[in-house]
Formats: sequence, C-alpha cells, structure tokens
Amino acid sequence: MSEQSHGNHPYHMVEPSKWPIVGSAGAFLTMFGLVLFLHPDTLGPGLDPFFEAIGLWVIAPGVVVTMMTMMGWWRDVIDEATVQKLHTQFVQLGLRYGMTLFIASEVMFFAAFFWAFFDASLFPKEAAGFVWPPEGIEIFKPFDLPLLNTVILLTSGFTVTWAHHDIREGNMAHAARMLGISVGLGFLFTLLQIWEYAHAPFGFTDGIYPSTFFLATGFHGFHVIVGTLFLAVNWVRCAKGHFEPEHHFGFEAAAWYWHFVDVVWLFLFTFVYVWSAF
Repeated sequence: MSEQSHGNHPYHMVEPSKWPIVGSAGAFLTMFGLVLFLHPDTLGPGLDPFFEAIGLWVIAPGVVVTMMTMMGWWRDVIDEATVQKLHTQFVQLGLRYGMTLFIASEVMFFAAFFWAFFDASLFPKEAAGFVWPPEGIEIFKPFDLPLLNTVILLTSGFTVTWAHHDIREGNMAHAARMLGISVGLGFLFTLLQIWEYAHAPFGFTDGIYPSTFFLATGFHGFHVIVGTLFLAVNWVRCAKGHFEPEHHFGFEAAAWYWHFVDVVWLFLFTFVYVWSAF
C-alpha cells in the first residue's frame, strides 16, 4: 500500500501560507534598505543626513522580517513532516529533486566567481600589471590558518557523515553528539575566517586579487554560516527524536548542503590560496 497523505493519494496538498508574502516583504525591505545605505539621497536630498546617521541599521527591518519568515516557515515544514506525517515517499522524492536543483544553482553561483578568478589569473591584464598575483599584493600563507580551516571543515564533513550513519542505524543519541561537534566546528571555522579577514594585508578595493578573494571566500563564509544554522536545527531535531532510520530528509538536505560547502572550500584553498601563493 502506498503511503496516504490525503486519503486517496500520497501527495501533500500544501495549505495556504502567509510566509511567501511575508518573505517577499522582508526581501524587499532588505534590498530597499541596502539601496538607502549605499545611496542615502534616494528619497530626496533632505533625508540623506538621517539615513547616513542610521548607517547599516537601515536594513534591520528587512533582516528581522526575513529571519522571522525563515523560522516560521521552517517550523511549519517540520510540523508537516513530524506531526502531520505528510511527507510521504512521493513527497520526499520531490524534496530531493528540489534540493538537488538548489545545489546545482549554487554551483553556478560560485562558478561565476571562479570564472572571474581564473580569467584574472590565467590571463592577467593591465589592471593586474600583467602578472599574477599583482605586484604589491601580499598573499596569505596557505599552510598556516587556511590549512587549519581546511582540516576543520573536512573534519566537520566526517562527523556529519558519521551522524548520518548513526541515524540510519537508529542510534540517535550518538548522531546528536556528532551533529553537535559538526556545529561547533562550523562555528570555529567562521571565527577563524573572521580573524583572517581582520588581519588581511590588503583591502577589498586594493585590486583584482583582493576583490575576487573577498567575494569568493566571503560568500563561502556566508554559506558556512547558513549551513551551520541548518545543522544546528537538525541537531535539535535529532535530540528531540524527530528522525527515523528511513525518514530523515531534513538531515539529508543539511548534509548535502554541508558537503557542497566542503567541496567549494577545497577549490578555494587549492586555487585562491595555494596556487596563487606559488
């Protein structure tokens, strides 16, 4: 017998939700806030001192609404999966397709930054002084802090895989411990990345290497933060007993995302750090 969602079919007919419109409002407020931060005179020359005084806080309303949307929408999806039991095998298959397409879009997102990096490094132009790295740019030593961050991130990937094995074996207590370690390692990676940025020997506007470096590693760092939060939610869910050996796609989606973050960092470490240093 196929799993039943609405009596006569296994599909999940989603109930009307407020979160799409609330999330759209949050995204608009965030974007409009960024416009006002970059161009305080957007609403007229008389208001620019006010927005200049506020500074980056002008995006706070949008960020608050967006975070509220994320937490509320995530809560509803978890309720559908664990309480209402609406995530049948058919529904999980659709979720897997969706997560796969999302990661594919993320691959193309980072491909743009690597394209810019390789274009600048393999074919250095006048802006780089026809050499790579550009003269006057001091490159990070790849086998110091970057190597440590690589070990930390790869170790977190190992603990996530271990947690997945534990969940499939029904050992939820140990899986929760492994997820806790993974979250801690992700947090440590972010702290070390912030420390590296604080001691960078160049600024974002100092040329093509600094701009590609900060954009690529910065967006990766943002993905690490998102992935850490994703794992933290699953850590709590695992500790509460939400997962079953044959039904834990929420964790699988987080694991896929985290392994994607690992792979992107390996490319960054190999080319942006090691290759540029030699």
